[in-house]
Amino acid sequence: MIRGVIFDFGNVICSFDVEIFLAKLHEWSGLDVETLRDRVYGSRLHSRYERGEISSKKFHREVVRRIGVDVPVEELAQGFSDIFTPLESTQGLIRALKGKYRLGLLSNTNEWHYLRHIRKVPVFPLFDAVTLSFEVGALKPEPEIYLDVLRKLSLPPEECVFIDDIGKYAEGAAVVGIRGIRYTGHAELVRELSGLGIVSP
Repeated sequence: MIRGVIFDFGNVICSFDVEIFLAKLHEWSGLDVETLRDRVYGSRLHSRYERGEISSKKFHREVVRRIGVDVPVEELAQGFSDIFTPLESTQGLIRALKGKYRLGLLSNTNEWHYLRHIRKVPVFPLFDAVTLSFEVGALKPEPEIYLDVLRKLSLPPEECVFIDDIGKYAEGAAVVGIRGIRYTGHAELVRELSGLGIVSP
């Protein structure tokens, strides 16, 4: 029996578009978007920030060094974080499931995105457990990050389902015994959950 439902954040609870940030970097630096993509996302810089290996201060310092323009930290942080759009269908589902299941949030993310957006979404207070890669020091699909949310939910893996838009991350959950669902759209998600006996109004 499923007692816990765990959600990824990006492209499940809110969609995101890094092109918005890359356009801001282009505006500030004049460098072409592909060069900027390689310097920020194509290197290990972004993943190191999401793993918590470097601080927000260090991330800012590295980005401005790589783009060659000293963008103020507040301006860079805002541009970096202003990339999200709510997926109202998922947020409605979370509201419908609250009280019937223990709810978890499990995300590869960083301090700026958490402080400036994730914790401010209306459904954030509904989660019983929150596991963030930069706090745990592990990234999906590493087992440690899934085990962290299980500990916080106080549930065994076989009683949980994890929803992620990236297949290998859903599969990573399955490795530790959590049923993984790849999110491809709301209607399909509801069908898959219904097949597990999880029915929402």
